Amino acid sequence: MKTTPMLSRRALLGVSAAGLASMAFAQSPSPAELAQVLAGTPATQLPPVAGKRQVIIDTDPGQDDAIALLMAMAATDRLDIKALTVSVGNLPLAVTEKNARIVRDWAGRPEIPVYAGYPRPLVREPIFADDVHGKTGMEGPTLHEPRGPLMPTHAVQYLIGTLRAAAPKSITLVGLGPLTNFAAALNSAPDIKPAIAEIVVMDGSWGVGGNITPAATFNVYADPEAASIVFRSGVPVTAMSHDAARRVLLTPERIVPFRTMGNNAGKVVADIFDSMMAYGQRRRGVAVGPIYDPCVIAYLLKPELFKGAKVSVDVETKGEFTTGATVVDFRGYNRRTPNTLWISEADTEGFYALLRAQIARLP
Repeated sequence: MKTTPMLSRRALLGVSAAGLASMAFAQSPSPAELAQVLAGTPATQLPPVAGKRQVIIDTDPGQDDAIALLMAMAATDRLDIKALTVSVGNLPLAVTEKNARIVRDWAGRPEIPVYAGYPRPLVREPIFADDVHGKTGMEGPTLHEPRGPLMPTHAVQYLIGTLRAAAPKSITLVGLGPLTNFAAALNSAPDIKPAIAEIVVMDGSWGVGGNITPAATFNVYADPEAASIVFRSGVPVTAMSHDAARRVLLTPERIVPFRTMGNNAGKVVADIFDSMMAYGQRRRGVAVGPIYDPCVIAYLLKPELFKGAKVSVDVETKGEFTTGATVVDFRGYNRRTPNTLWISEADTEGFYALLRAQIARLP
């Protein structure tokens, strides 16, 4: 039986009620899991996959984006990264595109092109998460000026051109931020859909609420119209939900192996994690917290670490209190064909073992 490490008595002193609730969720059977079973659509363990995927990663770095990108760039045997496309999201586009190029340097992957996309959501004003990620977007490690250039082509133009030239179901789109670029490409050129094998996103919650409003998670709330377009596109979507990602609880003890890894990437990850723990202390009263985007890369590399179910998912775009909420239909009320593989459970220890193995491969 797998066990979850418990925090020491000293670590619990002064912990807020919110912090205790966060830890309790990560260390106990999921209430969402029980409700899902009762609804008649239980999550089942995903099968392993073999081979190498061609992927385009859309991102808005962002601390957890940076770790996810490092994890992906280390997996040269499993992921053929065609490009990084960058959107507004955690920070303005001028910051996120620069950060994407810095992470590329950290990984020693200068051959991966970086394309900047939309500087704002499709129809709304942008919102930012600099209170979480810092003004640089990657608070923690020392940042340098990126050594490689930004590609001159707009990210959406690149997506359309690449997918039009690709074989059927040959490219996986990976969305680590708001889905503005993907939605704009799908809207402008619906003929690209046959080339897309799957769109994998870090989006939504069902049982644990939001992380930017009570109902919505940041990536969806930042551009709900874009998320709605992607979920309704007819292309297979896999959603790594916060129900799963919030169970992958980061603690100070889990940072130590990265700090002692001996490579620069391990130090970078440890520095980012330390900053995230400091935020957790300020926000929740305890130095713990979830990490989100690396779970998406873990799914691409080792899906058997997760459980999920195929369901119908819609995005609320007009609610007074629920804009950006993901409406997950486990009971089949809307009588629609399931459009999403909704991932709701994660193997925490397996995830961290995989993350350590990947980061250890980097310079």
